[in-house]
Amino acid sequence: MASKTILHYRIIEEIGRGGMGIVYKAEDTKLQREVAIKFLPRRYSRDAEERQRFEIEARAAAALNHSNIATIYAIEEVEDESSNGRTRLFIVMEYIAGQELKAIIHNQPLSLDDAINYITQIASGLQIAHEQGVIHRDINSSNIMVTERGQIKIMDFGLAKLIGSTKDTAAGTTLGTAAYMSPEQARGEDIDHRSDIWSLGVVLYEMLSGQLPFKGDYEQAVIYSILNEAPKPLTALRSGLPVMLDAIVAKALAKDPEIRYQHV
Repeated sequence: MASKTILHYRIIEEIGRGGMGIVYKAEDTKLQREVAIKFLPRRYSRDAEERQRFEIEARAAAALNHSNIATIYAIEEVEDESSNGRTRLFIVMEYIAGQELKAIIHNQPLSLDDAINYITQIASGLQIAHEQGVIHRDINSSNIMVTERGQIKIMDFGLAKLIGSTKDTAAGTTLGTAAYMSPEQARGEDIDHRSDIWSLGVVLYEMLSGQLPFKGDYEQAVIYSILNEAPKPLTALRSGLPVMLDAIVAKALAKDPEIRYQHV
């Protein structure tokens, strides 16, 4: 695929792949800027219902205009070479030069100042989205990029809902990275913006401790922990942290969304 030109996008290299398709770094030859292109699974082109759902979600996500949210530039369609007469949908997004937050945390837990800086930026982006009725549903440290200048960019708004709504989702799988899911999400219930607040609490815990608050050897064990167990206080895992952080995290990770923070 590298060096191939699709419409007016010249593919440079593959930079990622996951449940929502393959992502490439590309050059927009019209506007002469680097972009990221995400090709969606073929079902979104072949199934009219899936396509409509995608377009609704993508339009809502594209309307989000905030410095801490990766911008969606366009939704494009191209002939699918592997299927006669069919087309393939792809999203053109802002290209982010930086690292996943998870990779940064993997090296060592963050300083308190850096963690507060990052969590404030993430919350700022989420606030704008929630005010416009958009829930992320899959906030985790792999979906958050940190630029070379320390700016946060939240990725994949508008896409997480689609994974859980597809007809061919494997039986037993649950939307969202398991360790970051709220209890209501883990139970497969309807969720609102407070589920994102739970996930934000998990990310804060992870940044400061270098580990996740809810663990298990397999997904169902993690979900059991989310539903039934309380995480160790941050101050028990790392010395020198303010005691008030324990109360902040405990409220963000309240299993009852009515007790949780109601807004970011």
